[in-house]
Amino acid sequence: MRTHCVVRDGRSRRLPGTWAGDRKTIRGYLNNERTPGQRRQPPDAFMPFLPYCRQRLADDPHLWASTLFDEVTALGYEGAYSTFTRALRRYQVRPHCEPCHASTGRNVAVIAHPPGEEIQFD
Repeated sequence: MRTHCVVRDGRSRRLPGTWAGDRKTIRGYLNNERTPGQRRQPPDAFMPFLPYCRQRLADDPHLWASTLFDEVTALGYEGAYSTFTRALRRYQVRPHCEPCHASTGRNVAVIAHPPGEEIQFD
């Protein structure tokens, strides 16, 4: 906003560059191509593979993410496995499966293991 005021007052476009950054950045602000304080987001590498993942998981909702990752990697996906699984969660690709979610929220039995009561030998 300060950049627009300085230029609107008739001062040089180079002046804001001395306190606001690079001249290309100032030009982007003035032409409304950029917003101060926001970085450009790189294109999401997962997007070209989203329809394929949706179809595969619609066919088999219990397909492991590692298996799907291997298939997508063979098709040209270059991201890491953690990035891939994060994208699966972000875009909610995995369909809802009621039998799988039935155990969510149930009480869990805690089995006490006092010291010296149980021994395991390998």
